[in-house]
Amino acid sequence: MVHKYKSQHLVFYLLILFFIVFLVLPIVFLLGRSFFLEGHISLHHYSNLLTNPEITQALFNSLNVSLSAALITTILAFFLAYATHMTNSRKWTQSYIKNMTLMPMLVPTITYGFILMYLFGNEGILANIFGALPFTIYGRNGLLIGYVIYTLPAAYLIISNAFNYIDHRFYYISSLMGDGKLRRFYHTLLRPLFIPIGNAFVLSFILSFTDFGIPASIGADYGVISITLYQMILGSIPRFAEGAVIAMMMLIPAVLGFIFLNVIEKWNFQQRNINHTQPPLRSLHDRIVNGCAVIISTIILLIFLVMFVVPFTKDYPYQMDFTLEHIINLFKDEILLHVYVQSLFVAISTAFFGSIVSFTGALITVRTKVKGRRSLQIISLITNTVPGMILGLAYLLFFQNSTIKGTFLIVTISIIVHYYTTPFVMAKSALEKLDHTWDVTSTLLFDRWHETIFKIILPNMKSTIIEMMNYYFINAMVTISGVIFLVSTSTQLVSTEINQLQHFNRFTDIFILSILIFITNIVVRSVSGYWLRYQKRRG
Repeated sequence: MVHKYKSQHLVFYLLILFFIVFLVLPIVFLLGRSFFLEGHISLHHYSNLLTNPEITQALFNSLNVSLSAALITTILAFFLAYATHMTNSRKWTQSYIKNMTLMPMLVPTITYGFILMYLFGNEGILANIFGALPFTIYGRNGLLIGYVIYTLPAAYLIISNAFNYIDHRFYYISSLMGDGKLRRFYHTLLRPLFIPIGNAFVLSFILSFTDFGIPASIGADYGVISITLYQMILGSIPRFAEGAVIAMMMLIPAVLGFIFLNVIEKWNFQQRNINHTQPPLRSLHDRIVNGCAVIISTIILLIFLVMFVVPFTKDYPYQMDFTLEHIINLFKDEILLHVYVQSLFVAISTAFFGSIVSFTGALITVRTKVKGRRSLQIISLITNTVPGMILGLAYLLFFQNSTIKGTFLIVTISIIVHYYTTPFVMAKSALEKLDHTWDVTSTLLFDRWHETIFKIILPNMKSTIIEMMNYYFINAMVTISGVIFLVSTSTQLVSTEINQLQHFNRFTDIFILSILIFITNIVVRSVSGYWLRYQKRRG
């Protein structure tokens, strides 16, 4: 038993050390860099940038378009989740709505801009069919559409998961009491979902505000703060101190969002003995809701189909003849294939080691009595707040003279830390549901701690572990904001390579690489799903 406690404390201290080195110290160093001028503490950089009209305009633009996108995204996510949970529809309809809504997660955000360009641009597909469009896709319009597509899957997952905890009996009680439709909707549905809706809105806003990929591809002259930070750090003359100030400015909305979520937490309440009876049959209502949800889902599908059209035409939009020439040429390009293999390596490494870090963090938090274990949960809140670009810049400055600079190791660690929150929460929720008497039985049988983990806990968490690995793998394949400052010429990833290819107008290669990422993510999810079903049948 003494050995078990020693092992638990050792793992806990190693995790705390890991996050101190790769989260706390880099962020503190970044904060300190923003206050120093020629070796002295100064607010010069802050006053200089805050009086710069270009910077303040970029900040205002980011706030404006991000808030608009977050509002639209939250409404759409709620409507789509409502359609899949609160209507009587066929399983294929619900599956179609869910899969199409989540599809954007499988493609890098920087690709969204090029897809929208080829669809809504001056020489895009719609312009060729209908003539000149009444709006331009470049600038704010493109960012707004791109941000909505980008953040919709995450917002949908949050709200859809919350719908699982709605007690349908309250709807019937409200009906019996003669409540009006709006009052019934508010008290039996909207009120219990207030916190998840708030979470979805804040997350959508933060993701939009800090995204780099979409503005890099279609932002045009509409300056946003993420592009300003990128140009300041990777410009002809790097300005690290000013970049640190911009990074601190980008953290403010995220911190305000975190405070907002804590404030609205007082409206939260729990329902016990939840009843999941079928929602009432409302034929006309269900048909209208599902019809609109299918239309929205189909629009998402049609937008992404552009990615599968351009690479198979000779020279879009001038020669529309079918060809495989571009596909063949890409597979002959050893550099691009090498970059794809590197992305696979990073994604696999991130999935494996990231799942270990997240699982052990949740294990210490839930299944041990180590003093200070709740600090790991606080860390998960911090990693959820710090944007990817900020973390990447903090790593760039903090590890500037270290041996891990420009290596796959620092790229992998940055992704693990950046996406730590969701896998941690997954593991924590699963561990809380497992019977805690197993730990007592293990102690009475004098099992070592690792024996309890491998013999009892892990076999009962197979599906959760696979979901954690899938989450890390997919995000490692598509992320760009978190690694844009960390990759070198020898550690390029597909998502960062796409950013380079746009400067040479190699849009066909961009779409082919995006298709490779998309297919890879689909295959990984399908194989892992098949393996889980096979294990379930064997069990």
